[in-house]
Amino acid sequence: MLIDDSHAIAHNKIIIIDRQTLITGSFNFTKAAEEKNAENLLVIKGNKPLVDKYVANFEEHRGHSLPYEFKPRTSGRNR
Repeated sequence: MLIDDSHAIAHNKIIIIDRQTLITGSFNFTKAAEEKNAENLLVIKGNKPLVDKYVANFEEHRGHSLPYEFKPRTSGRNR
């Protein structure tokens, strides 16, 4: 897992499948998004030039991302 180190919030929501299909929109892939929020998803197939631009954008962000370092909670409380 990588964390984008150049932005306070990385709010992009995209799925690229086999460099052929692009899924994008406001949907956060959470229970609230599915059950409570007014969200949208757009599925685009067959537009390789557009998918390639999304792939390039993803690679750009990945280029300045850092590996996620898990830090256990130290509060002493059991959850």
